[in-house]
Parts: sequence; structure tokens; C-alpha cells
Amino acid sequence: MFKVSEIIRTAPAEYGSELQKKVYETFEALGIPFERVDTDPGITMEDCLHIDEKIGVRIVKTIFLCNRQQTEFYLYVTTDDKPFVTRDFCGALGIPRVSFASAEKLMELTGVLVGATTILSAVLPQAAQVHLVMDKAVAGSEWFACTDGTATCFVKIRTADLLGKYLSGKTVIQI
Repeated sequence: MFKVSEIIRTAPAEYGSELQKKVYETFEALGIPFERVDTDPGITMEDCLHIDEKIGVRIVKTIFLCNRQQTEFYLYVTTDDKPFVTRDFCGALGIPRVSFASAEKLMELTGVLVGATTILSAVLPQAAQVHLVMDKAVAGSEWFACTDGTATCFVKIRTADLLGKYLSGKTVIQI
């Protein structure tokens, strides 16, 4: 059975990464209320179904992409049930073909391991060069749920707080 804790409204007692610590410090500094659950490693979309049920909203799918030269990087946030179509993504942005970026670049630029990819990593200085792209359906939803930078903790906040406070001053392209 996949383990999902009860809802928690405080930061973890111990942090699993620098990003995780920065996420909760930023929530506190900006007055962003949140709910979170601790889980077994939530890697697959099937794992996320258990998490969705507990927190009452669907976990987003976040994909880390790059161009062929690995000079441009994109964090794409979409709904969990929407297939990723490279042609559509690139067409919407008017860019050449992209592919999945390496696990090494994911860690270097966003501070996370595969399975913990999150737009919340945008608070890290090294993530400043990563383009933030969000599906309009996600941007228009009331709630936003994703990893907190680890594959064992998922957080839920208002989408308005994400876009208006947490990502304030950053460009988020909606497609």
C-alpha cells in the first residue's frame, strides 16, 4: 500500500534538500498558506493518484526540457492526463525542437532529482535561466499541487499565490 500521511500545515522538521528548505522559507516569508503530505516516493502518475485523493486536487506533471545545444531549458507544467507533444509545445513557443534534459542538468539548474521536478525550484538563483511554461488549464485552476523538491512530500497552494506571490517578478509563459 502506498503511504500518504494526513494533511500537514507546517514545514517539515528536517529538510531533504536545500530546495525543500527554501520552498518553505519562501512560503513563510510571503505568507502563503499550504497543505502538504509526506509519502512514499511518488514517482509514477499511479502513485500520484493516492496523493490526489488525500489532498483533494490533482498533482501537476512537470517536465524538464532543453534544446539540442543544451543552452535553453524549459520547465513545463501541465495536467497529469495531457500527453506531451513536442511539436505542439515548440509550436506554441515558436522554438526549435526540444527533448528531455539530462538528470545532471535537472539537478544542476533546479536542485532536484528525477521524480521531484517542480516549478517551485524557480526560487533558486541557478534556475533563473530556465524558462517557466505553464499549461493554461493549470494556470486557470484554483489549486496547484506538486512536489516540494523531494519525491516524498507534496504540497498544495492556491494557484493565485503561486503565480502572484511565489513566482512574482518571474515570467511564466502560458500555453
